[in-house]
Amino acid sequence: MIALDRITCDPGTMNGQPCLRNLRLTVRRVVEIAALYPDRAERSAEYPELEDEDFRQALHYAALQLPDRIVALDPDALVA
Repeated sequence: MIALDRITCDPGTMNGQPCLRNLRLTVRRVVEIAALYPDRAERSAEYPELEDEDFRQALHYAALQLPDRIVALDPDALVA
């Protein structure tokens, strides 16, 4: 199991949303930053306070929140 020691939840910070290292950056925002800035150098220039490990843990935390289930698709609904 990967440690998520950088994910913090404090009711007094960002309404208790999971954040990174008690910063006012939510996991959701960090995942969004990772998607908007795929280039590490550009991302670091915009958000120097965030480290690579912050992004790794934010993405892992977000993945853990998604249900892991199989959804059957209706083959008649598929458009070729």
